[in-house]
Amino acid sequence: MYYDRRRMDALKLEAHRTTLLVVDVQEKLLPAMPPAHQRRLIAAHELLLEAARLLKVHTIATEQYPRGLGATAAPVRAMLDTFDWCAVPVFEKTVFSAAAVHGVTDALSLVDARTVIVTGMETHVCVFQTVRDLLHKGFHVHVPFDAVASRDPECRRVALETLRGCGAKITSSESVVFDLLKDAKHPEFRAISARVKALPIEA
Repeated sequence: MYYDRRRMDALKLEAHRTTLLVVDVQEKLLPAMPPAHQRRLIAAHELLLEAARLLKVHTIATEQYPRGLGATAAPVRAMLDTFDWCAVPVFEKTVFSAAAVHGVTDALSLVDARTVIVTGMETHVCVFQTVRDLLHKGFHVHVPFDAVASRDPECRRVALETLRGCGAKITSSESVVFDLLKDAKHPEFRAISARVKALPIEA
C-alpha cells in the first residue's frame, strides 16, 4: 500500500512543490530540430511558462556552452522575462546533466521541490542525463513529450522510452498545466486554456 500511495503521489502535480526546469532551448540548437518538433516545442514552452508564471511555479533554466550554442531562444527568453513575481535564473553549463550544476541543485533545495518538470533539448543527451540524475536524487520527474526534442526523432523516442522505464512520468504539456490548475473554476483557467488551444498537433 505504501508503494501504491507513493506511485500515485509521483503522478500528482502541486504548484507549490514543483519546479519547471528548462534545459538548453538555445538559438543555435533549435534550428537543428525537425521543423514540426520546433513549432510544437516552442508552443509547449509558451504554455508551460505562462502556466508557471500565473500559478507561481518555481522555474529555472540552463544554457549549454552559450558561447557556441547561443543564448536561450528568443520566444522562450521572452516568456521567462514576463515573470513578474520572481526573476528566473538561467545557469550556464558545460556538463550535460543540469542536475550536476550547483546552481540548479541549490535552487531546487531552496524551494523544497518534490517534483521537477523537465523540458528542452536534446532529449537523448542533456534532458536524458538530467532526468536520470534527478530520479537518482529522489525527485519525481515529469517529461512532457511535446516540450523536448532531438535532431533525430528516433533518438527522442528511445530516450523517452528509456526514461519511462526508469520511473520518469512521460506526459504532455497539456496534461501538466491542467493538473496544476486542478479546477475549471480556477481564476487562471481561461488564460491557460487559450494557450492550450494554440498548441499545434504534432504529425
